Amino acid sequence: MPQTLAPAVAADGTVLPRSRRLLRAVAVVACLPYLTLKTAWVAGSHAGIPAGSPLLDHGTETVVANVLTVLMDCAVIVLALLLTRPWGLRVPAWLLAAPMWVATGLLAPIMAGYPLQLLVRALGGSAAGTSGGGGEPFLHEWVFAVVYTGFIVQGLALGALFALYARDRWGHLWRGRMWDLPAGPAGRAQRATAVAAAVLALFPLALRIVWARGGTTGLSAGVVADRGSDFHVLESLYVVYLLAAVTGGVLLAFRRAPALPVRVPLVLAGVGSGAVACWGGWMAAAALLSSGDPADRPTELMLLTYAGQMTVGLLVATVGARFLAARAARAVKRPVT
Repeated sequence: MPQTLAPAVAADGTVLPRSRRLLRAVAVVACLPYLTLKTAWVAGSHAGIPAGSPLLDHGTETVVANVLTVLMDCAVIVLALLLTRPWGLRVPAWLLAAPMWVATGLLAPIMAGYPLQLLVRALGGSAAGTSGGGGEPFLHEWVFAVVYTGFIVQGLALGALFALYARDRWGHLWRGRMWDLPAGPAGRAQRATAVAAAVLALFPLALRIVWARGGTTGLSAGVVADRGSDFHVLESLYVVYLLAAVTGGVLLAFRRAPALPVRVPLVLAGVGSGAVACWGGWMAAAALLSSGDPADRPTELMLLTYAGQMTVGLLVATVGARFLAARAARAVKRPVT
């Protein structure tokens, strides 16, 4: 006797619209090329890795990194299911918000950076990031095209699913404009945190601006030798994300710009803090675990920049989390009618 599939159900118990089922399918399918490639590398394949790639010199480190990134991409599939299945509504807010913040932080710079890099190359720029120190080939170009295209599709699909889920579950927390918030600034701790983030951001911001404009202060010899337009695009984006994070945090803490929709500083703080914290943490971890050519190892200034980014991102994320928690508490006391 043939089996029939039960209709997909949304987090609120209603039948899941076809658009959300499609977005879920797109998010899952977009993970497959990356998972397939990484799994092949763990199994010993060298597909997409040139003969002279530095990746071939660090067998154990490369395997560990590949397993870790496979697990991270599998988390995207779990999130896509969580955002579209009935049990997703029962997940505590923090347990969903934390991995979504990390996913947003890791994917946002790729989603913006890769298309911009291709555009700059088309206008005459030179590629960077496809080779290791000393000009050795790192990965074939088609690997970046396949992987980054998949990441962009993942980010778009997962972002749309989260926006729809969050609107249904927490939409009341960011409706309205800043003038709808209680009079006066936020608590002293929130303001102090936002100010600390703004002050600490000056150091990584200054260095990122210098590097984006072609300066070499604090860069390792390997990075200097391997720079190109791709490098400058990414450095410029880090400047944008640092400014976005600090701006969002200050607006939330001091309640300025009363006509501004509440969602604007929340988006600035959320995306900006995630990008600078997660990529700062990722680059710091990669640098500390790497045992390659000394010329490619990050300098102390580079490590301080990564650590500064990570700290700024975490501080701004704290401001955003406290803001949402306070609004949620007020909503419980005075339900929206």
